[in-house]
Amino acid sequence: SIRRNRRRAHPLNFLEHAGSSGMKVNLKGGVAEALTTFFGLGHAPIAPGTFGTLGGLGLAAWVGWTWPEIYGWILPLMVVALSGVGIALGRWAENRFGRKDPGPFVLDEVAGYLIAAWWPTFPAGGLVHLAAAFLLFRVTDILKPWPCRRLEELPSGWGIVLDDLGAGAWALVLLAILNFASPGLLGH
Repeated sequence: SIRRNRRRAHPLNFLEHAGSSGMKVNLKGGVAEALTTFFGLGHAPIAPGTFGTLGGLGLAAWVGWTWPEIYGWILPLMVVALSGVGIALGRWAENRFGRKDPGPFVLDEVAGYLIAAWWPTFPAGGLVHLAAAFLLFRVTDILKPWPCRRLEELPSGWGIVLDDLGAGAWALVLLAILNFASPGLLGH
């Protein structure tokens, strides 16, 4: 019988190909690192999670100022896409950086922040809204209220990503409460 060399399926295997010299060129590692560090923000020498969150703020601002009327539809789609990539690359990142939930992995902060910054349409006071979402997300991401700490214990990409999605949900709830308690404060 012929034994086949079975490779474990990975979402980025299509990026591997043979170079013209016959040497295998592996683009997967470079692309995976660019994505998980959100194009290098995770390599910040201090507070990589905060820098990753700034990447999310930039993404939300771009969407909000470009397509304000469909802001509330685009952000959830981005969260699903970024979370899927993050979960798929979780084990790779743990191996690459040598620990569970590695600091340079900030794609989870980007996705979590996009939940915190969600609103049905982009608010007129967009910058105030985005700044409040940023502060509330960083606080909830650091404090990890229930069930975020428990979600962090899940294996690989699930634990890396889901705790930040939970922190984003907490931040969004707090943002909504703040908006309800003080209408107009956040430019809504």
